[in-house]
Amino acid sequence: MPERQRKTIHHLLAEARSELERVAPAELADLMESADSTKGGRLRVIDVRPHEDRERTGIIEGSEHIGLLVLQWRLDPDSGASQGTAAGLDDHVVVVCNQGYSSSLAAGQLQQMGFARATDLDGGVEGWIEAGFPVVPPPRA
Repeated sequence: MPERQRKTIHHLLAEARSELERVAPAELADLMESADSTKGGRLRVIDVRPHEDRERTGIIEGSEHIGLLVLQWRLDPDSGASQGTAAGLDDHVVVVCNQGYSSSLAAGQLQQMGFARATDLDGGVEGWIEAGFPVVPPPRA
């Protein structure tokens, strides 16, 4: 078996981000306000943070919650596990986490799966709040 070259998390993050057109908080706010922002697909803002973080910090209004561990399964229309959450390959998917690290890795994987317009929110929810944009309490289950 050939020896594998080790990649650190920093390498994986850099690789993922090299393929992404990351969205700044102001850009996401504009996209969410604009009815024609998606150029054919729909805009999906997907918050992958755990329940505790969403409760503590709040959420971006209009975002969907899909846990990080099941994100790829839920969005892939061919997975058999989408449970009504599958995305179209032309959808503009913006993944959101706390600071923009996990979301970059997840968006990079979504691009590898064929979601060409998958990206993430630069700075995550913390960057969104620091930029002065509002959050709301998450919906009660």
